[in-house]
Amino acid sequence: MSISDISPDQPLTLVVPAAASGQRLDAFLAHELPKYSRVQFRKVIGAGGVKVNGQGTKVAYRLSAGDQIAIVLPPMNTAGPHPEEIPLDILYEDEHILAVNKPPGMVVHPARGHWSGTLASALSFHFRQLSSVGGPTRPGIVHRLDRDTSGVMVVAKTDPMHYALAAQFEARTTEKEYFAITAGVPDRDRDLDLTLPPEPDAPRHAVSRKPSRKKSQTGDEIPFAPVGD
Repeated sequence: MSISDISPDQPLTLVVPAAASGQRLDAFLAHELPKYSRVQFRKVIGAGGVKVNGQGTKVAYRLSAGDQIAIVLPPMNTAGPHPEEIPLDILYEDEHILAVNKPPGMVVHPARGHWSGTLASALSFHFRQLSSVGGPTRPGIVHRLDRDTSGVMVVAKTDPMHYALAAQFEARTTEKEYFAITAGVPDRDRDLDLTLPPEPDAPRHAVSRKPSRKKSQTGDEIPFAPVGD
């Protein structure tokens, strides 16, 4: 039985295997049911739509082998992005994958307040074959960049390639490089190995030296010496 055959009104039961012991509940659900996003599962859990061993639970609940998860799946959004003739800067393409240079100011996929002008809309116009793993609103989308961030995005044309790329991102074997503008001139290279705990007063994560489960490792390299007057 596929996910599309399951009625949104009927709970789905999953049994946690030993290999998933210790995983967060929301991460496990997103891995097992990839047609839904992790954000969607957080909302469902917060609304009481998920029970573990017959009890309500929290998003960050750590699973144990043999746990029984009952979840009422939310209705699938079957409306994909509207194809739009937006030019794309294609850096690489073959039958499985393509690399796109996303410009700043472009939202990756449709979301509240951003229903048009997205990368997903442009991809839907230019390519007939894109992976369906991310659901109808995210054709081919494996990862994302913030709206105001420019950079290379990898897009999957097939479902097997999508799963392979997603596994690389999850295993953190994908190497990413960023260029940054600094205030002042750094006088040395530096490697940052700090934690990223959630900050209650900030909408996003902030760097901290406090203990945390989530680590952030950043290599900082100055490629050339500043030129004097």
